[in-house]
Amino acid sequence: MDQKIEHLGKISGKILLFGGVYSNLQALEALKQIAEKENIAPENCICTGDIVGYCAQPEETVQLFKLWGVKSIVGNVEIQLRENASDCGCDFREGSRCDGFSQLWYPYAQSKLSKNSLEFLKTLPNHITFTYANKRTTVVHGSYFNISEFIFKSTDWNLKKPNFKATNSDVIIAGHCGLPFHHQEEHKTWLNPGVIGMPANDGNPSVWYAILDDSNNSFNFTHATLDYNYKLTSKLMQNGLLPEEYSRTIVTGIWDNTEILPAIESGLQGFGIQL
Repeated sequence: MDQKIEHLGKISGKILLFGGVYSNLQALEALKQIAEKENIAPENCICTGDIVGYCAQPEETVQLFKLWGVKSIVGNVEIQLRENASDCGCDFREGSRCDGFSQLWYPYAQSKLSKNSLEFLKTLPNHITFTYANKRTTVVHGSYFNISEFIFKSTDWNLKKPNFKATNSDVIIAGHCGLPFHHQEEHKTWLNPGVIGMPANDGNPSVWYAILDDSNNSFNFTHATLDYNYKLTSKLMQNGLLPEEYSRTIVTGIWDNTEILPAIESGLQGFGIQL
């Protein structure tokens, strides 16, 4: 498949990074307010994909995203939706709980999206590149080689390393795994801002994003939490069509299962995020 890449050139000023909106309209509205408060222009806001997902308002979320005018790459969910595929393409193990849940939320999302929203998803690139504080940066979803690859903090550096080489990058910004982290070795940085559509399995309903800052001409980043009206998000998900377990996670901050997590991340469930 042709990889569509959007080159943004040199960017300066603060950059807002986020991922996994997952049809969570309330979280997206709250994040938009943060960007406005921080005076971050829409073109300096970048999403790592999966705008659509587990929550109840896929159509409204895509339309707000489009209206806001922020940048995004495709996640596996967008690729599957625009190709009218029969599943979310998350590479969940067949018969697993995640696989069972995706057979509920994915058709629901498919049924709700307008032609206009699907056309918008078709415009999104596979990767975004830019230079920031003299660092060559590439935005990927899972990894550069596999959109559905789960890469975590504990994932061996030798598995991350080829991504920097293939993209000739100093920084990789990634999504997909649902947890915020950064991993720095050999003067390279792998940065995952986390997702705003679901909590990070840390026992807290607030969600995660990151801000890049190039003051003093250096590449700085901060992880931050976002508070939003999660009770409304959870209530809207209790519609008889979506997995009840996910509406519970929105409130408890604890994932229903840790099937996708390596042992280290799985052991941190409910303990808060260590950054």
